[in-house]
Amino acid sequence: MEPNLHASPAASAALFAWGANSYGQLGLGHKEDVLLPQQLNDFCEPGSVRRITGGGGHSAAVTDGGGLFVCGLNKDGQLGLGHTEDVLYFSPCIPLLGCTIQQVACGWDFTIILTESGQVLSCGSNLFGQLGISPGPRRCAVPQAIELLREKVVCIAAGLRHALAATASGIVFQWGTGLASSARRLCPGQTLPLFLTAKEPSRVPGLENSKVRCVLAGSDHSASLTDAGELYVWGSNKHGQLATQAAFHHVPQKIEVHCFGNEKVTAVWSGWTHLVAQTETGKVFTWGRADYGQLGRKVEAYEDWKGEKQGSSLSCLRPRSSMPSSLHCLMGATEVSCGSEHNLAVIGGVCYSWGWNEHGMCGDGTEANIGAPMPVQALKPLTALQLGCGAGHSLALCQLPALPAPDQGLKVMDPSPDATEDTESQERMDQLENEATKERPSETSTQCDRFRSGTCD
Repeated sequence: MEPNLHASPAASAALFAWGANSYGQLGLGHKEDVLLPQQLNDFCEPGSVRRITGGGGHSAAVTDGGGLFVCGLNKDGQLGLGHTEDVLYFSPCIPLLGCTIQQVACGWDFTIILTESGQVLSCGSNLFGQLGISPGPRRCAVPQAIELLREKVVCIAAGLRHALAATASGIVFQWGTGLASSARRLCPGQTLPLFLTAKEPSRVPGLENSKVRCVLAGSDHSASLTDAGELYVWGSNKHGQLATQAAFHHVPQKIEVHCFGNEKVTAVWSGWTHLVAQTETGKVFTWGRADYGQLGRKVEAYEDWKGEKQGSSLSCLRPRSSMPSSLHCLMGATEVSCGSEHNLAVIGGVCYSWGWNEHGMCGDGTEANIGAPMPVQALKPLTALQLGCGAGHSLALCQLPALPAPDQGLKVMDPSPDATEDTESQERMDQLENEATKERPSETSTQCDRFRSGTCD
């Protein structure tokens, strides 16, 4: 689920980044992991970032004007820049300067892009059909239109090797074969539904009586949230992420409302193997894999589960993490974001983190996993506005305090020597890039229709 808070146009805001940085996905100009939040200087105009997110080794930010900035790993063209060189600073996606971007979803090594007009584009690796283009190239370095999505799309999601889209009428499409290998392994001999093996958008069955408004993707599972506040899940249940006894669900299954205290679900987020949901009263529930602390709570080893078969008295042992359980400390969270195995949340304007921390993505200055939500102390003086996570890195847009005297700007962490090289030239480049986005044509919807071919192989 994407952030829904925006900095005031008059507010002084800045983007901070920390965590894994092997490919420059933090946009800081170097490739060293960062254990404490570091401010990105002159990334764009203060307060203009609308959405931020990340993938396996790349990051993307959408501005209020619909501009797309990208950085990080680009070996498969997942940045959509027309080449396959890594990019160490957030840079405008030049091939999309004629488009107004609404949402971006970053998969492991590919990117799905939703325009304001409801068109969906894709770029990056296509080895598993995750670009939705068939017969498809091995990879695309320039965003290509997914032609079979002819209906207006309102939400997109990207997982490890598959992607989803929800249309304005509430229909869900899925493509990419990422879930098929798990299905064959966990359910040998069973015939798989078409949408699990499709390399082009294929309608997901079992949701005909629901209107879906949001879709999500994990490493081997998918989820959708309806306008009635019902949450459906399908795919692998290896880590209890489907809140069921079954090893794999071939089609969507609803998680019963009693699992959420008989409340409607209003927002949901997904990591690789865990999920986080918020209900109508502001309660936050977590379930799924727990071995890195990503659920934010202690998990008892096992619990009894009754057999799902009607009339069955059989029971089996399942990890207690399989059942959604509320985290009282996250009550009323206004923002949540999930990485592969770590999380960020905003409560009362304060940024919290928990879970996997091997690369410092929790921002506490260490590499030790965090088992319960803790404030990111380096950002505590600031007001967190928006959050975004990649697989192993974190991004936060924060409102800065009143401007101090000249030469006394806020510094959360001293930049590394690599990050300060050629600062003046980099700032000038950023200025030119910002000017370029301002000159983007206004006829964005028709401009986007040109994406029919590009740099693919």
